[in-house]
Amino acid sequence: MSKFVFLYQDPTAGFDVVGETPHGIYDNDTDFQNDSLTVCKYVAKKLGHPVMQLEFNTGSIYACFEEAVSEYSQQINHYNTKNWMWEHYGSTARQSSSLGDMGSHEPEAAHMGSTFLLSEQYGEAVNVGGGITMHTGSITLTSSKQVYDLQNDSNIPDSHTGSRIEIQKVFNQGPAAISRFYDPFAGTYDNIELLDSFGFGNVSPAVSYILRPISYDLARANAIETNDLVRKSAYSFELINNDMRIFPNPESTDDGSKVYFHYYLKEDKQGVTRTYTNSRVSDPSNIPYKFITYSEINASGRQWIRKYTLGLAKELLGIIRSKYASLPLPNGEVGLDGEALKSEGREEKANALEELKEFLDSVSLAEGSRKEQEIADAQQQVLNKAPLKIYIG
Repeated sequence: MSKFVFLYQDPTAGFDVVGETPHGIYDNDTDFQNDSLTVCKYVAKKLGHPVMQLEFNTGSIYACFEEAVSEYSQQINHYNTKNWMWEHYGSTARQSSSLGDMGSHEPEAAHMGSTFLLSEQYGEAVNVGGGITMHTGSITLTSSKQVYDLQNDSNIPDSHTGSRIEIQKVFNQGPAAISRFYDPFAGTYDNIELLDSFGFGNVSPAVSYILRPISYDLARANAIETNDLVRKSAYSFELINNDMRIFPNPESTDDGSKVYFHYYLKEDKQGVTRTYTNSRVSDPSNIPYKFITYSEINASGRQWIRKYTLGLAKELLGIIRSKYASLPLPNGEVGLDGEALKSEGREEKANALEELKEFLDSVSLAEGSRKEQEIADAQQQVLNKAPLKIYIG
């Protein structure tokens, strides 16, 4: 087919853009439809029409215009991703989108979600929190049996059998030291000894009005615990490779007694996925950013889109004219400017992208924080030069 079938003509005011763009992303946006006509005429005139004929039709310019808007949308989404990726990570639900799915992104508020995710591992290590479940198990003491295999002989759920467990804490069920001495506010030492001999040592009637410091209670509790450790045959244990050795050797009176412990499943601690992060953002490819709404793009953004559209159109026209590098004439031939147009178009596109990226970097959150710091430092320098009053008292 002759290339002259695809000669450009300015679109009329009543021309419908819907269906003329390759993807139809912005076909339902009235501002995009209206600007398509004006941008088409703008690009044509910048390329020399009507003095020079253009070897493509309006549909090619509409395609360039749609691509320019989509490129602008992509750069804005990249900007948002750089600023907010770690706020979305593991917290924002993924959303599938189609070509026609548009929507300007609402303002976002920073939170410490990813920081908390990273800090959970420290909570797990010191048993003060974390993102995995801590389980409870026990062993049943048997007389004359000193070593117990917590991995295989303990009382744990059947679903955990065969899984490596990691013991976190072994419980001693002895009474607390504070419950083993009479309330220090309850009277004299003689009264305490008397009541304790009748088994009322754990009772605290608090009938005394003598106020003693808390350090007094702490010192007595420490004395009781040290007494149990040094003077009495207190139970203790040694844990090696989930084998627990009980000291001293359990007696017949200990048969049936239980020793409880807390443990993690090793596979839970080593696993990198958590159920509460299922179907949440995991990387930049599934952040729910959509094609930007064209009608909400401001004047500076639309000017960038027009310039980028012109660069795309120049490159496209250069590709077309490069196919016919020269046209034969009766007395010779005439060369076409396809290569020059391609080079100019690509250079204009690269410059426009570089300009936009530099601007977005200059208004990023990191850059904003740096500028605020510079302003604060400068203000502090000004205040430091202000004379201070001297007060004489």
